[in-house]
Amino acid sequence: MKLIIGLGNPGNEYKKTRHNVGFLTADKIISSFDFPPISMQTKFNTEISNGIINGEKVVLAKPQTFMNLSGQAVRGIVDYYKIATEDVIVIQDDLDIAIGKYKISKNRNSGGHKGVQSIIDHLGTKDFTRIRIGIEVDDCKVPVEKFVLEKFGKDEMKVVDEIIEKVSNEIDKLL
Repeated sequence: MKLIIGLGNPGNEYKKTRHNVGFLTADKIISSFDFPPISMQTKFNTEISNGIINGEKVVLAKPQTFMNLSGQAVRGIVDYYKIATEDVIVIQDDLDIAIGKYKISKNRNSGGHKGVQSIIDHLGTKDFTRIRIGIEVDDCKVPVEKFVLEKFGKDEMKVVDEIIEKVSNEIDKLL
C-alpha cells in the first residue's frame, strides 16, 4: 500500500495559491485515476480517497492541519494503515524550482519547507519520496511567507496545470 500526500492549506482563501500546488495535484490524481470522491476523515484531520494505481492500493490524502502541521496527519495515516515510510510520496511546492518544472527526490532534508519538516519530525525519518513542483518566479518582490500564499496569475496557472498533468502521469511510474 502506498500513501500519496498532497500538501496545502485548507480553506477557500488558499485555493489556487502557490503553497497549495500539492492539493491541486492530488485533485488531478483523483480524477485521472478514477478515485472515489475525497472525503473528510476527522480522526486524521485529513481529506482522503482510496484507489488503485497499477494494481497497487493507494491512500491519497490532503491534510487539513495547515501546512506547517502536516506531519501530525501523515503520522496518523501511516500508523493506521501500517504504511512503511518508504511507501510515502509527498507532493509539495518548491521555491527553488522554476515554475513549470518539477523534481523527484528521496531521502533528502526539507530544504526549508516547513510542511515537509513537520513530516520528517513526526515520522522520525526522511526516507520517503518527494515530488517538488516549482513555484519560483524571477521577479518575486515580496517576502516568502506572503509569496507562497499568493494565487497564481492566469498565465502562471496554465503552466501549473500543464506540470500537474505531467506529475499525475508520473505517479503511475513511481508505483
